[in-house]
Amino acid sequence: MNSASRTTQASQSPPGASHAADAASARRVLATEVAGLQALQASLGDEFGRALDVLEQGDRIIVSGMGKSGHVGRKIAATLASTGAPAYFVHPAEASHGDLGMIATGDVVLALSNSGETAELAGLLWYVKRFGIRLVAITGGGGSNLAQAADVALVLPGVPEACPMGLAPTTSTTMTLALGDAIAIALLERKGFTPSRFGDFHPGGRLGQRLVKVGDLMHVGTELPVVAPDTSMAEALIEMSAKSFGCVAVVDPQRRLLGIVTDGDLRRHMNAGLLSQTASEIMTTRPKTIAAEALAAEAVRIMNETGKGITSLFVVADDRLVGLVHVHDCLRAGVA
Repeated sequence: MNSASRTTQASQSPPGASHAADAASARRVLATEVAGLQALQASLGDEFGRALDVLEQGDRIIVSGMGKSGHVGRKIAATLASTGAPAYFVHPAEASHGDLGMIATGDVVLALSNSGETAELAGLLWYVKRFGIRLVAITGGGGSNLAQAADVALVLPGVPEACPMGLAPTTSTTMTLALGDAIAIALLERKGFTPSRFGDFHPGGRLGQRLVKVGDLMHVGTELPVVAPDTSMAEALIEMSAKSFGCVAVVDPQRRLLGIVTDGDLRRHMNAGLLSQTASEIMTTRPKTIAAEALAAEAVRIMNETGKGITSLFVVADDRLVGLVHVHDCLRAGVA
């Protein structure tokens, strides 16, 4: 059949029927892979914790795998590295041609192979045994050479591949990827990994914007609008205007924040004697504040939740003024 005939035949097929068959195929694939993940979840036991014990002891986690396992391994290594477990990927074929030198005696190897008999891993297995490097395996072959060589083997359950021919790695790679995520998150939780530390590894992109801290954005030093409690409102207004934040902090000699004067306070106290009053007579006590270690997103939430048009928050440490963050600073940083 030539291409013109195929095109004519395709154009005569009801598109709705074809699309329905496509969707049914997709649902079968997803159902098969979901079943695989459920079987994996049910299969986990003490060996998972023992694998974490081994991985946690390594200076670095060296992930290796061939083919589709290699692609999955690269993602697992990236996830581990981004969640506080130093890791990188070593290609098993390249390892036998010099890259074994990238693996040190204090490292731990995480090797991936569905069959457990991947020929390219042979050099890697020889190397770890020769130099006493600990090995964790993820494999579908419980009796394979890889599983036997490993200090701990995480054996995938024997479930069908989503490929109708049972050939293309599909369910097996999904299980391996999910198990890698489970390892990374479990290690993260063991270490008490914090959002702040996560932000250190993700300074760019949308994720980095969400993890920006108040201390990264706040104004400090001479930029801060500050007056003493006995400062006249005439002088306080000059300080407010000079610093352009629409507010001024009232602090004692130890820089403890006693209160703030805002544009709203000025409107509420507007009368002929306003300028002769002191800042302490006009200020709002117990203002909302934030810590420098807090996420900038938290500052935006506080400013928004009051419904009073707050645009600035003073930053304190042990009740002492250390900075000021403005909503515009957060918006410029992409935090909203």
